[in-house]
Amino acid sequence: MSFTFKQFHIDDEQCGMAVSTDAVILGAWAELTQSLHILDIGAGSGLLSLMAAQRSLEQTKITAVELDTAAANACKHNIEQSPWPEKVQLFHGAIQDFQKQFDKNIAPLFDHIICNPPYFEQGTQAKNSARADARHTNTLSFAELQKAISQLLAPRGNASIILPQQSLASFIQQLNAHGLFVAKHLEIISAEGKAPNRSILVIQHDLTAQQTQPSSHKTEYLQMAIRNKQSGYSQTMIDLCRPFYLKL
Repeated sequence: MSFTFKQFHIDDEQCGMAVSTDAVILGAWAELTQSLHILDIGAGSGLLSLMAAQRSLEQTKITAVELDTAAANACKHNIEQSPWPEKVQLFHGAIQDFQKQFDKNIAPLFDHIICNPPYFEQGTQAKNSARADARHTNTLSFAELQKAISQLLAPRGNASIILPQQSLASFIQQLNAHGLFVAKHLEIISAEGKAPNRSILVIQHDLTAQQTQPSSHKTEYLQMAIRNKQSGYSQTMIDLCRPFYLKL
């Protein structure tokens, strides 16, 4: 399929995961406007990278990392056809390989990392291998993702990750081992009155982790509904996505 936004177009026909509301909310909500170096882990068709390009400063540099060949080709095409071909750079390979070749003595660490990761650790997998890898932690476990964030995120940077509720506990429990914590937790509900089914976590380095006292960091909890009780978009969703959706 393809999806046309106000300032760019996404062709995701060959990707394991198509354009999703989850990704659009993440790309629109993440605090990217003042970031100078942004990393998109598991970029897929390039949606988050291009949303970041639209929202960030003119001089911002964005690195999109994508392992799957078909998705990387789609990402490359979408970047080249966008208004920001010089702003977004594609790395075709695993984030683990990107970590190995990344030299922080030459390139600055990233002040924002965005990721719509593979999030199911267990359960039935799709027959399509690309879709299975995009949804399950086959090629990128939570521990590997958190290790990458820990190594590549600037000391006072933010990483914004979207996850389904059933994956939250496992993901959050593993953060401490990598010196990370949840600074903000946005619960997303599909419609007003329903229980949350997705969350965006804003992750930061725990800069007190090496001290003798336990961390005193507190998580800020927020909530938004995608739709109101009349089944239309909520005002929050409209305000968030108006810069991207053609019909808002």
